[in-house]
Amino acid sequence: MTFAEIDGEPTPWALLLEADPSRERIESYLHSGTVVGMFDDDSLVGVFVLSPVHNGSIELMNIAVDAPYRGQGYGTRLLAEAIGRGRALGARQITVGTGNSSLAQLAFYQKAGFRIVGVDPDFFIRNYPEPIEENGIPCRDMIRLALVLE
Repeated sequence: MTFAEIDGEPTPWALLLEADPSRERIESYLHSGTVVGMFDDDSLVGVFVLSPVHNGSIELMNIAVDAPYRGQGYGTRLLAEAIGRGRALGARQITVGTGNSSLAQLAFYQKAGFRIVGVDPDFFIRNYPEPIEENGIPCRDMIRLALVLE
């Protein structure tokens, strides 16, 4: 596996939309962030987007693994790369937000050492035109998590 920044076109829309169903929202953070792809030979198997926030924080805006590669540790490798890049940039913490109904994602981040630091009630209702449901649960609230890098 190799990692490389993806600048310009082609934007890996299919993967980015796996993690965030709103192209408009992705476009709002895509150009201010760094897009990093994970490649198996020449095939793009995963992607993440890191964006500087404030006060030495960096936010993981998007992370996704292509369907045939899921459940094989590629997401953990992507997350480790994102954390490593955050450290290399001198960030004091890395933050991420996910839906209240994203049970697997909540477990994924907490297993990596992230802690819940807040809730943005009705985030998905305010920011997404179509209702989102996962695991039989309406996705309403953004659960904010953070990992201290110092």
